[in-house]
Amino acid sequence: MHLRSLAIAPLLMATVLTAPAAARTGPADVSVPGAEYTVSARLTDLTTTGTRLTGHTDPDDWTGLEAPGTTTPSGVPGVQIDGYFPDTSTTNTNVNYGWKHDSQFVIRLPDHWNGGLVVAGPPGLRKQYANDRIISDQVLAKGYAYAATDKGNTGPEIYKDGDRPGDAILEWHRRVTELTIAAKQAAGRHYGRSPRFTYAAGLSASGYLVRWQLEHRPDLYTGGLDWNALTFTPDGGLLATLPPALRAYPRYDKGDRSAQAAILAAGYPKGSEPQWGWHYDKQWNLLQRVIREELDPDYDGPGAPQPGTPPCPAGTGAGCDTDYDFASRPRAVHEAVERISLTGNIRRPLISIQGSLDALTPPAAFGDAYHRMVTDAGRAGLHRYITVAGGAHTDGLVPLDNEHLRPMLGSFTKALSDLECWTRPTSASGADVAPAHSS
Repeated sequence: MHLRSLAIAPLLMATVLTAPAAARTGPADVSVPGAEYTVSARLTDLTTTGTRLTGHTDPDDWTGLEAPGTTTPSGVPGVQIDGYFPDTSTTNTNVNYGWKHDSQFVIRLPDHWNGGLVVAGPPGLRKQYANDRIISDQVLAKGYAYAATDKGNTGPEIYKDGDRPGDAILEWHRRVTELTIAAKQAAGRHYGRSPRFTYAAGLSASGYLVRWQLEHRPDLYTGGLDWNALTFTPDGGLLATLPPALRAYPRYDKGDRSAQAAILAAGYPKGSEPQWGWHYDKQWNLLQRVIREELDPDYDGPGAPQPGTPPCPAGTGAGCDTDYDFASRPRAVHEAVERISLTGNIRRPLISIQGSLDALTPPAAFGDAYHRMVTDAGRAGLHRYITVAGGAHTDGLVPLDNEHLRPMLGSFTKALSDLECWTRPTSASGADVAPAHSS
């Protein structure tokens, strides 16, 4: 067990076994259909203000996703359920419980429930607590139940999960669907009635999950909200945008103006330059290797450097991710990408917010591209696409350029309110009425 877990373990046990009687408004032991194992606890505060003290979140999982000084709502009593579904992979080591098991989840059921449910997956390679500050705290304060999954695999070696290229990423979608169904049923058992409205929400890779769910499982959701969403398309997505940046940045760092032009030509927004060094060191190379290993494992062959190793110099040749050219790869690689690609055929209302200075999923290649896909699919009436001036990929990057970058969390919470108004029109009496959707 992690050393920090030892420090919180006594408090965690006290919370689970002897919860304060004053907080009790319903049973703490809530079953989750299909789960292999669960632990339930009644908490005086389900937000991170409380859960970081009781061991019901992991701050390491959400570090870097919010701007310094961000404050979030607090004081939401209710029941939290941690657990996992059956799975054979073991990349997720839960520091609070000592579990080494994938397909972990967290469900939070506030005492003062508004009848709704928000479901999320983590951005990037993170785990189920990643959205606790930027999504869970926000929606719990509005009365929503909240559920989040680890997507079924975590960390920089997700490509070791599954048998075929693309399997690990396809599992992400199955796990979101699995949790949504189970969380609805768990909420129904806890509150005595099923959720009247359910939203999918997420940042980055989790935004990709939102779009997929609204394309493939619209029966489960009232609508969705994505933030700087990753978008896999037959054109390659990150596999097409990351290598040009990896090739050009070392030259840009040495003052080569043609290198700047090359990165801008790959779709990165002008004005995002102050972020490039950070992304080169922290994300571009890592994500290129992880995604490429998952979708094109034969490119570098067995025994090649794994994700997390420094970028290879441009011109290294075969097997070097800096020199990767998705367009020239064999048909089998393109078919693997097509397996996980979005189509734009959403069948429930979706609001997408996109940072204008996002240097990981730049608007030209991601947000703008998906809006065109939705329009081409004849679903433009179901999509509201909002560009946020000065938004970076995550709010944690704002200190890289305080003069031009601005946090997007406020835009996310505003968009959630807009989504509520859009999908939950009220009758003359003021009661929610079921929205009509096209399919």
